[in-house]
Amino acid sequence: MSKDRLWTPQFMTMGGGNFFYFLSQYLLVAAMPLYILKELHGNERDAGLAMTYFQLGTVLCRPFAGKIIDSLNKHRLLVAGSCAFLLIMTAFFFLRTLPAVFGLRFLHGAIFGVTSTAAAAVAALVLPLSRKGEGIGYFALSTNLAMVVGPLVGLLLMQYWGPSAVFFFLILGALFTLIAMICNALPSSVTRPSASFRSFSVTDLIEPRSVIPSLFGGLVFFSYGGMLTFIPLYARSLGLASVTSLFFVVFALIIIVTRPVIGHLFDTKGPDYIVYPGFIVFLLGFILFASISSLTGLLLSGAVLGLGFGALSPAFQTLAVTMAPPSRAGVATATYFWALDISVGLAAYLLGLAAAEWGYAMMYGVICPAVLVGAAVLYLVWRRREN
Repeated sequence: MSKDRLWTPQFMTMGGGNFFYFLSQYLLVAAMPLYILKELHGNERDAGLAMTYFQLGTVLCRPFAGKIIDSLNKHRLLVAGSCAFLLIMTAFFFLRTLPAVFGLRFLHGAIFGVTSTAAAAVAALVLPLSRKGEGIGYFALSTNLAMVVGPLVGLLLMQYWGPSAVFFFLILGALFTLIAMICNALPSSVTRPSASFRSFSVTDLIEPRSVIPSLFGGLVFFSYGGMLTFIPLYARSLGLASVTSLFFVVFALIIIVTRPVIGHLFDTKGPDYIVYPGFIVFLLGFILFASISSLTGLLLSGAVLGLGFGALSPAFQTLAVTMAPPSRAGVATATYFWALDISVGLAAYLLGLAAAEWGYAMMYGVICPAVLVGAAVLYLVWRRREN
């Protein structure tokens, strides 16, 4: 077996597990509001609270995920986390009250924060160093695919078969993921603990060497969070609500098609060949997005935004992980994802205020590009100091 082999069973299992972890979230993002309003007789506030409880669980647990991952046997942790996922999805099927949904969504977020971080950390560890950027880029595709497949499957299942079908689908997905994790033969060099619970410090929560690339990733996800959160409302204001899903299909397809080239360029040319063009394209995508008035404009902006985001997101994740030693892979990954969690949460609130005050055109055409310009300038300064 070549030491530079990328598509190993271990790597593909991590990608598959990550796909399900994110699929469970994006599927419920689409299906849960309908379930709460139609089946549990809740209101829009209750639907929002279900998402809030999930985010609360994720944000509270993500900082501790790195310490947990680096201090425990990673294979056993992934099996235990997948087992917890199966139990939570099963509980959704049987416990059909609002308080139960809120509690389960909190637990779902907490387990998601640990298992998704663990899958990403292990995936990075099993990749050959010479293909790290390419591999992390491919791994990130599992998240992008879940973002598209999850809402589509969730809405279709709710429309034609109801909530029982949604939860049964998630139970089957959790079961297959658990079996795959049990059968996944990870090398001892990857699974063995590299830290101890006996000592505790701030560096157990945050990897200092990963903070700066994580902050850059956070700024990218701040703009992305504005797009993700408000596109249904923006599309509805333009009379394009019925075709919003096509935007995400194009967005994801562009990321999939360009990922091999972007990953190869990162590994052979370095991050600057990806990051600077990525900032320019992502910025132009937002300016185009702010001026759309038709389906053609919506899909074209989705393609441009997908190209820019598909370059920047894996680039900063790779930088965050590779700047730390392998023994700190768990904390480095947790640091990066925590920055993203906080950024998307802040975007939903702050950009919501901006949209209410100045409108979507100002938010997408001025504020999001300004954030990206600031991030690009800071990245330029950082790289010059590094070199």
